[in-house]
Order: sequence, then structure tokens, then C-alpha cells
Amino acid sequence: MRVHLCVVGRLRAGPEQDLLNDYLTRFDRTGRALGLGPSTVHEVEDKKGGGPKAEAPLLRKSLPQNAAVWMLDERGKTTPSPDFANAMAGLRDQGQGDLAFVIGGADGIDPDFRAEADRLISFGSMVWPHMLARVMLAEQLYRAASILAGSPYHRS
Repeated sequence: MRVHLCVVGRLRAGPEQDLLNDYLTRFDRTGRALGLGPSTVHEVEDKKGGGPKAEAPLLRKSLPQNAAVWMLDERGKTTPSPDFANAMAGLRDQGQGDLAFVIGGADGIDPDFRAEADRLISFGSMVWPHMLARVMLAEQLYRAASILAGSPYHRS
């Protein structure tokens, strides 16, 4: 199952980009034998600054056809890492070809677009910078693959 990060904004070179690349590389290596990956990042940018309403069509366009869509949103459900891993494995086992994770811009995701999500995920009640949320998501993808592979990376 291919994994897509559909995100608002361009991540410039720096520590966040380095961490993102590291965790996605780890995920791709670990996930390959499990039928997870490869991962791809799709960056969109509303150059006119129209906020979530203007970003929504750009994000929609970045979604692969027939992909399951999981959005990161502060109103979403917090999920333990093993449950996150099992949910991904469940989609894969049902024959889902693509899973797209959506991360909105600084002002979040348009409510109408958010209503189209198959699942809303939250990293807790705190709000995180959307660029850092990419890194956190990439780490959770690697953690999920590690859990499914039986690796000792995740300790509960």
C-alpha cells in the first residue's frame, strides 16, 4: 500500500527536512517487506494566501484516486501507536492501494474538506506547527512498520 503525505507548504532544507527524510527512508525500508510503501510527499502551496478554503482544492488534487484519506486535525482521535499500525495493516489487508495523510496549513483544514476524511487523527490536544507535524507523522509511520515487523523499536 503506497503512502502519501499531502501537505500544505514547502519544507525548506534544515533539521525538519532531514528528520522527515530519515524517518520516511526508514519507513520505506521496513515497510517494503510488509507491503507498506513507498512513501511520497506531495507539497501544495496557495500562493495567494487564501487560507484553508483555497488550500482544500489543491490538497484534493494531490490525493491519489481511490485513496483512503486520513487527516491530521486537532479535533481528531488520539490513537495509540499499535492501534495506528493495525489500522494501516487492516487497510492494506483489505486491498487498499493508497493511503493519503493530509496535513493542512497554519490555519488548519477547511471544514468541508475535513468532512470528507475517512479518519481524523490528532497528536493530542496541543497544536503543533504543521511542518513539525510532518516529522511526527513520518516517525509514526516508521514506528507502525516497526511494530508490524516485530522490531524492538516500539516499547510499550
